[in-house]
Amino acid sequence: MRALRRLSIRARITLGSLLVGAVVLSGVAVVLHVQIERATLATDESLAAGDAAPFVSDLRNNPGEPPDRPAEDVMVGIRDASGRWVVDSLPRDVRRSLPTAAPDDDVTLRLHTGHRSVTVVGIPVRSDAGTSVVWAAHDGRAGHETVERVDRSLAVGTVLALLAFAATAWLLSTLALRPVGRMRRTAEELSAGAAAGHLPVGTSDDELAALARTLNAFIDRQREHAERERRMVSDASHELRTPLAALTARLELAHRSAGDAEALERELRQAEGDAARLVALANTMLELSRLDEAGPAPSTPGSALVTELMGAIDRVRALGGAVDRDIDFQVTLDAPDERYALETAAFARIVDNLVANAVAAGEEGGVIRVTLTQDAARTLELTVVDDGRGVPEDFLPQAFERFARADSARRAVLGGSGLGLALVRGIAERAGGSASLRNGAHGGAVATVSVPAV
Repeated sequence: MRALRRLSIRARITLGSLLVGAVVLSGVAVVLHVQIERATLATDESLAAGDAAPFVSDLRNNPGEPPDRPAEDVMVGIRDASGRWVVDSLPRDVRRSLPTAAPDDDVTLRLHTGHRSVTVVGIPVRSDAGTSVVWAAHDGRAGHETVERVDRSLAVGTVLALLAFAATAWLLSTLALRPVGRMRRTAEELSAGAAAGHLPVGTSDDELAALARTLNAFIDRQREHAERERRMVSDASHELRTPLAALTARLELAHRSAGDAEALERELRQAEGDAARLVALANTMLELSRLDEAGPAPSTPGSALVTELMGAIDRVRALGGAVDRDIDFQVTLDAPDERYALETAAFARIVDNLVANAVAAGEEGGVIRVTLTQDAARTLELTVVDDGRGVPEDFLPQAFERFARADSARRAVLGGSGLGLALVRGIAERAGGSASLRNGAHGGAVATVSVPAV
């Protein structure tokens, strides 16, 4: 088996075709040999029976007269009821091989003596004097030679057919695998960076074309992932550079303000804010990377999610940017025991991000409305509506992409990094749901997260 694994696919196809062809052609040759041998035996039997027919007819029609002598080339023997040979032109070795008892019915024997192979027909003839037996023999050398010639022809024909079979299999496998060679060369060029296209797809709608299309789709996904990672690294570097530069500047100012306690405290507080922003950004990026690798989340009942919703709203109300906002929430769950593939901490992150965005987008003294409901299919739906000026329409298609942020119309008073909505969508999709963002009919943005029941 190891030796076969080292062979190419073309060689294995050819060897397999040879094996199948050898089995099939050998079976055909054996069947032909048996059929020809049977036909030869039947011919010899018919000729021997023809030689015996005149003597059988003579004994039956003229039982009292002695039978005629056979022709020179005819091998016939007649043995009467007493066991005496009244006519005998049989060779001695054939006569010795015949049974001594008279058969009850016609019999055919295939005798192989030291000198010859003959077919012998024995026909009993009954009369008042007893039962005589007419034995007629026919030499089978001619038929045997015919069978040998046919066997040699079959052997040569089988070998030639196998060679033709192998050549055809090699040629067809070469033609069939030619697209594989082109795909391999193109893949090597793509791997080396010498090409930026796709694997060639054949004109035939066969398995290789389907394989090429599947691999091209895989290449597109890999390129998309690589581009997304490259863009994420670039955006993350940009996002990290600003707070790091600000933090460095704050520390330098703090160093210069070593003699001024009030100025030193102010700069240290600003540095703490920059450090907190860095920590929040790093934590969010870590959560996103874990979402990409995590499996299905454990299920949580809706009642536990309601408790987490109220806790998240209390946390947002405690933030400095939300003290002048009214956060109104409404919960309507007809089946609070229905379970969802959401951990309470993950659901809290969804609420935190959506409500924080609504606080950042709204006006002072405005109202933020949060609703948590179930539809007829028990799907959990969280909706957060702010009273701001809405989201630019051209930003809506990319609102959930990483590091995507709208223009200054949505004030980032909480230091957003453009990862909040991406995290919301990642958590929702991991739970089998979806996230969407649209502008309300009377202004403001409407963020919706739907999660189906487990």
